[in-house]
Amino acid sequence: MKKNYLFYFTLLFFAAFSIGNAQTQFELKGVVVPRTIEFQDKKLQLNGFGTRTKLFMDMYVQALYLTTLSVDPKEIIESDTEMAIRMQIVSPLVTSQKLTKAFRKGLSNSAGEIVFEKHKTEIDYLISLLGREETKENDFFNLIYNPLDTSIWIYKNDKLEGKVKGFEFKKVLFGNWLSDKPVGEKLKKELLGLE
Repeated sequence: MKKNYLFYFTLLFFAAFSIGNAQTQFELKGVVVPRTIEFQDKKLQLNGFGTRTKLFMDMYVQALYLTTLSVDPKEIIESDTEMAIRMQIVSPLVTSQKLTKAFRKGLSNSAGEIVFEKHKTEIDYLISLLGREETKENDFFNLIYNPLDTSIWIYKNDKLEGKVKGFEFKKVLFGNWLSDKPVGEKLKKELLGLE
């Protein structure tokens, strides 16, 4: 009889564990982070997610989605496959002006002066798309790379704002979070699923 109880208990434990691992979304700072996102009939998988913090305050929740999961930042940056960065604003202090200023500064630091200047046209266009409308708390952005047209597709609250061309620019953009000089070391590790 005891063996039967042990068998059923073990069965229930593994069933509960499997259900937990199959969850379709996560939650962080009140933000729902989906396990997958759809793009052009493809399903991108959540690689990792975390919070961008500045001066001890949470600014936005960010997630990295890949075609194939990876913990190698250089491999991700160099990969010519579909991938996405999702950002959801969690602070009322984040405005369009502050967001675009932070993007420009982050890209300048991560790419370096020479690469930044080389891609200034693309960066300026990205900044204009991100700041086209006023940004407020709970707004979210999906920056999705499409290898078919080698463009970053910029979505705000699921509305396509525009596209920024260039595979080399894609590497610069994802380097903002995954390069040797990312906007945040902790966030980099979280996006890689290492924390």
